[in-house]
Amino acid sequence: MPRGKTTGKTTGKPARQLLFSEALRQQKHPSAEDPPPLPRTSMADDTQGATMDRILQEILAVSHKLEAMGSAMVALKAET
Repeated sequence: MPRGKTTGKTTGKPARQLLFSEALRQQKHPSAEDPPPLPRTSMADDTQGATMDRILQEILAVSHKLEAMGSAMVALKAET
């Protein structure tokens, strides 16, 4: 095959682009270092998260009910 026309096996990218991408991936910048790990959450945070999940579940349930009611109203209006 002519030079520059070779493609990567899985990506289909030209080999030259693959080499450039790999070089960028291996390059380390001081600003790109791994951030420090987040502190562990307390039990209060876990309880607050569980409460938030319940609230979101209720909001989603109400949203589905409103959507069903809206569909029913459209169907009734179409009949009249």
